Amino acid sequence: MTDPYFQNLFADRIGGANYGKGTEIYKFEKIKRAKRAALKDFPGRKLLDFGIGENDSMAAADVRSVMKAEVDRPENRGYADNGIQEFKDAAARFMEREFGVRLDPITEVNHCIGSKTALAMLPLAFINPGDVTLMTVPGYPVAGTHTKYCGGQVYNLLLRQENSFYPELGSIPRDVLDRAKILVINYPNSPSGQLATRAFYESVIEFALKNKLVVIQDAAHIMLSYREKPLSFLEIDGAKEVGVEVHSLSKGFDMSGWRLGFVAGNERLVRAFADIKDNCDSGQFMAIQKAGVKALDDAGIPAVIRSKYERRLRKLVSTLNDLGFKADMPGGTYFLYVPSAKGIENGPQFKNAEEFSQFLIRERSVCTVPWDDAGSFLRFSVTYQAENESEEDALMAALRERLAGDKLVW
Repeated sequence: MTDPYFQNLFADRIGGANYGKGTEIYKFEKIKRAKRAALKDFPGRKLLDFGIGENDSMAAADVRSVMKAEVDRPENRGYADNGIQEFKDAAARFMEREFGVRLDPITEVNHCIGSKTALAMLPLAFINPGDVTLMTVPGYPVAGTHTKYCGGQVYNLLLRQENSFYPELGSIPRDVLDRAKILVINYPNSPSGQLATRAFYESVIEFALKNKLVVIQDAAHIMLSYREKPLSFLEIDGAKEVGVEVHSLSKGFDMSGWRLGFVAGNERLVRAFADIKDNCDSGQFMAIQKAGVKALDDAGIPAVIRSKYERRLRKLVSTLNDLGFKADMPGGTYFLYVPSAKGIENGPQFKNAEEFSQFLIRERSVCTVPWDDAGSFLRFSVTYQAENESEEDALMAALRERLAGDKLVW
């Protein structure tokens, strides 16, 4: 097959003339292929899927009721642009209620069509060719991807277990710091589950002021904090001088597919985001924003969701430890990040987490997500489908039965 006439027109940022010709397979595609193979080879064996990365429940009934009513209102049919004030007001009330953070809802809050779009757009406000974004890894890569789209570079800060999954800010070379404009962090951290401390955030603020950096704190999992009360970056003195925090209604409010969140913090930075956004989209559907108001004003919703995922995580930690894994209860998120085994006694050996993950899917019909960026780890998610605790317990029993014969080698 010959190339189409436009093959040489593809931008370098997506591969240039080689776009569509690569043979490398994305890890999530490898997982999908392995799942299909397991279902084909073992049709009578249920797939235990711990790889799903989105909430398993629908939004609360009261939130859905608001959505249903607002869909029929003609005043909601038009463009929302940079968001309705009603939603910004609700976001400000939420931040004060949950974190004691006072924001001007007119100048220090702006809605986004989910946190993904905010993280994609924010680099556009800062990155010129040759500039650097500092990114924690493993993590959500979107801000880094768009940094590269802008001609910038990404410097990865590896989150290692021996450093309690905090970045080593002092390890960044001077020539990188001289070109850096953005520091992207994410706490509670996905996938490690580590929580930020006040001392850590204070060190980030000091580092940003010293090196003239903008801090973007991705708080998508903030309402899923277990060991202690959720902590916002904006609670810390000086945070609004250096950055913004990006919030999502997906994880803590069961509104994953609704695509709604907000950016809050420094007025000038929020305004820059709004200006970029104004040229990228026309705002989220107003009915969704009004349903979001109902969600944000109900402190009981994230409490219920948090309780469910904490319960499931505790069951999974206990089950995996009984099976020979080395699992600790995470501080936050609905992920469990565990070291990958090097092999199975008298069985296969694994060079990395990807190989162990493939073995678990193909041979045991247990799906996880591998991470080999900073050590070899598996990510288990507790967003599996289960209607009640009995079904949760049955799933844990099935996991025990499935892996009981494997003596793990570390």
